[in-house]
Amino acid sequence: MPYPQNLETAKQVEGVVRTHGAVPATIAVLGGVPHLERLARAGTSVRKVSRRDLPLVCALGLDGATTVSATMLLAARAGISVFVTGGIGGVHRGGEASMDISADLTELGRTPVTVVCAGAKSVLDIPRTLEFLETQGVCVAAYGADEFPAFFTRHSGCRAPARVDTPQQAAAMIAASQRLQLGGGMVLGVPIPEQHAAAGAAVEAAILQALQEAEQQGVKGNEVTPFLLQRIRELTGGKSLEANIALVKHNAAVGSQVAAALAALRRQGAA
Repeated sequence: MPYPQNLETAKQVEGVVRTHGAVPATIAVLGGVPHLERLARAGTSVRKVSRRDLPLVCALGLDGATTVSATMLLAARAGISVFVTGGIGGVHRGGEASMDISADLTELGRTPVTVVCAGAKSVLDIPRTLEFLETQGVCVAAYGADEFPAFFTRHSGCRAPARVDTPQQAAAMIAASQRLQLGGGMVLGVPIPEQHAAAGAAVEAAILQALQEAEQQGVKGNEVTPFLLQRIRELTGGKSLEANIALVKHNAAVGSQVAAALAALRRQGAA
């Protein structure tokens, strides 16, 4: 997100989390004192930090915005079981040839943190992303829906492997995974609220155009998703940004309720 919307949204999301009975813990890597506004003002100039980048940024005292994989790792180290984000990374379109597959997916297979999100970003190959998650042994469920969500839109065309309808059901799944000591994480896909869903056809058309431009301009690696999201935002006249903010807030509400339900199970000795 661009500044100042990113800062405003981050503060509002922390408020949403508190409202639903959980404690917010915004994760990033900063060379000095953690300061949300500092990170927000820097925007896309801040290094994108995945698991592989943590040794470098920590050793050199750099700033970094953590990806899902790095955030999961740091959250697990801090004893945090539920993490909320916009969407997970995945297998990029054409990934069967390029091998461009997000480290988020392998992290989900080995780090016991549940990621509450609006599904995989719609710029990705969602069927292959779900197949890869299955290979990693990751439990994937949609919240209140049969279809796995696709970030900006509620419909990906892919049936979710599982469905839960309440925070308590989601918390029970997390508790069961921990009891079984499976070692990996979980994905809870929360569809964007209907009233905020960007028109699917318009977003898909923008995605196809942005993908073509990225290929023509030689955009590669971890620069692809930020480039695509920026172009989609421009091509849709800002509607995708509005949808992004709405889904992050909604994810925060659901995720904090799940975290509170999990804490209740632990107090009862059921987790």
